[in-house]
Amino acid sequence: MTAESRLPGGRYDTVWASPGRVNLIGEHTDYNDGFVLPFALPHSTVVAARRRAEPGWSVTSEQTGETVTFHEEKVEGWAAYVAGIVWVLREAGHEVPPADLWVASDVPFGAGLSSSAAIECAAMAALVELAGADLPMQLRPRLAQRAENEYVGAPTGVMDQAASTLCRAGHALFLDCRSLATEQVPFDLAEAGLAILVVDSKAPHAHVTGEYAARRRSCEDAAKLLGVTALRDVDVAGLDGALAQLDDEVMRRRVRHVVTEDQRVLDTVAALRSGSLRAVGSLMTASHESMRDDYEITVPQVDTAVRVALEHGAYGARMTGGGFGGCVLALVEEDDCGSVAAAVREAFAANGFAPPDTFVVTPAEGTRRVSLSR
Repeated sequence: MTAESRLPGGRYDTVWASPGRVNLIGEHTDYNDGFVLPFALPHSTVVAARRRAEPGWSVTSEQTGETVTFHEEKVEGWAAYVAGIVWVLREAGHEVPPADLWVASDVPFGAGLSSSAAIECAAMAALVELAGADLPMQLRPRLAQRAENEYVGAPTGVMDQAASTLCRAGHALFLDCRSLATEQVPFDLAEAGLAILVVDSKAPHAHVTGEYAARRRSCEDAAKLLGVTALRDVDVAGLDGALAQLDDEVMRRRVRHVVTEDQRVLDTVAALRSGSLRAVGSLMTASHESMRDDYEITVPQVDTAVRVALEHGAYGARMTGGGFGGCVLALVEEDDCGSVAAAVREAFAANGFAPPDTFVVTPAEGTRRVSLSR
C-alpha cells in the first residue's frame, strides 16, 4: 500500500507528500558546511490537513492510531516532528491556523532513510498552504532543520530536509550545505544498466543519542583549533598540515573523514556529469571505509552487507545515513540485484543477525502536492 492509500477517508483541505532519502555519498559533511549528494526515494510520508474551529492542532498517526492534540505546550515523541514545524513557522512570523493533521508513511522508520525529515517537510508544506504563507521551497529546509535541532533536540545537518524538499526524479541533488546552492545532477541508473540495491540492516539507530552529537562536537572543536569557520574550509591539499596541528588522535581521524568525504562528493559529481556511473563505485567503498575506520560509526551488520555485496560483484557499497545501524547502498548491475541480495541475506543468517530487508530504489521527486479523490 502506498502512503496515500493509507490515509483515512474524509475531506481534507490539502494533502502533501515528502519522500525519504538515501545519500549517495557525503556522510557527516552537512553540519560541517560541506557537500552532499542525496536522492529522494519512492517511499513518502503523506500529511493531510484540514482547518479546525477549535484552537490548537491535532495530529493523528495512521501507523499507531494515536492522536496528539497540542496548543503552546512542548510535545514529545513522534508528534514532536509536527509540533516542531508549527513552532518554527510561528517563530518565523507565519500565522499557522488551527488544524487537524493526519500522517501516513511508507518510509521505513529507524533505517537511516530520513523518515523524520519526510514528516517535517510534508507537514510544513501542508501548514504553509493552510496559512497562505509566502515561503519558497528553497527556504524551507533551514526552517525544518531548526525544528529538528531546537524543538526535537536532534543535532542533524540540513541535508535530510533539503533532499526531502528539493530532489527531482532521475537526479541526485548536489547540495552545498553552506550556501544551500543546489544542482540537479542526472543519475539515470536504468540507462546504464545499473541499480542501487538498498539493504536495511535492521540494526536500529537514533540521532538523538550521544554518539552523533559527540562527533559533531568533535568537528566543531577541531574547526576552532584550526581557525576555520567549519571543516569545509580545510581541503585535501591542506589536510596533512591541518592534522599536524591537532594533538588528539580521535579528533584527527574525525577531521580526516570529513575532509576526504567532501572531496569524494566532488569526485562523484564529476563522474556523474561525465556519465561514468560505474566509477562512482570505488568512491562509495572508500567512503564506507572512512566511516568505519576514521569516523567509527558503522556496526557489524552494515560492514557485513558492504563486504558481501563487494564479494558478489557490486561496483561499490557504503552505509548511508547517520550511522550506528541503518542501511547500505550497493551499486550493482541491474541483473545482479537478486543474487547480491540473496548473498547478503545468507551472510546475515550465518552471523546470527536479524534478516535484512532489501529493495531497489530509483531517484524520485521531492515534496509534492497530492490530489486525492474522497
